[in-house]
Amino acid sequence: MLTSLPLLDDVLDHHAGQLGRDFTAYRNHTYRVANFCCVLAEREGRHVDEWLLRTISVAAAFHDLGIWTEGTWDYLPPSRRRAHDWLQAHGHPHCHAHVDEMIVQHHKLSPYHDDTLVEAFRRADLADVSRGLLASNIPRAFLSEVFAHYPNAGFHRRLVHFSCRHLLRHPLNPMPMMRL
Repeated sequence: MLTSLPLLDDVLDHHAGQLGRDFTAYRNHTYRVANFCCVLAEREGRHVDEWLLRTISVAAAFHDLGIWTEGTWDYLPPSRRRAHDWLQAHGHPHCHAHVDEMIVQHHKLSPYHDDTLVEAFRRADLADVSRGLLASNIPRAFLSEVFAHYPNAGFHRRLVHFSCRHLLRHPLNPMPMMRL
């Protein structure tokens, strides 16, 4: 189990003020997704090396961050912009294409066939959001271990709050982040 991802922590610490009381909830979500993504990537034959951990860490840190940084439920565009800007500023432009696609596709309803890492990230987020109910190919014991180490801390409750608030303002577009 991954318990220390310094790059992920650096990005989250930089946004701690914007995350406010949701900092721990979001941090735990990102660590759960990163852990699940690594397991799924390994099961697809990907070697978890420095590049892969960097890419997963940045994608995990930014994938939902626009909810808090921009105060919007339509958070994919601002999350992508922030990830792009961060990668450029920190000398990692070679990760941009993967990170961007991981963010854009992480709420895709059907499998993503063009890249195994993007698909692993999509399935990892789905495993976390469903609290393990939709955790294809992740061992149950590992799910339990990660959920115990990184508790929910109110993350799902906040998502429900944000989605209800958005629904009241935009009843014809309740889930703008979803992709077919």
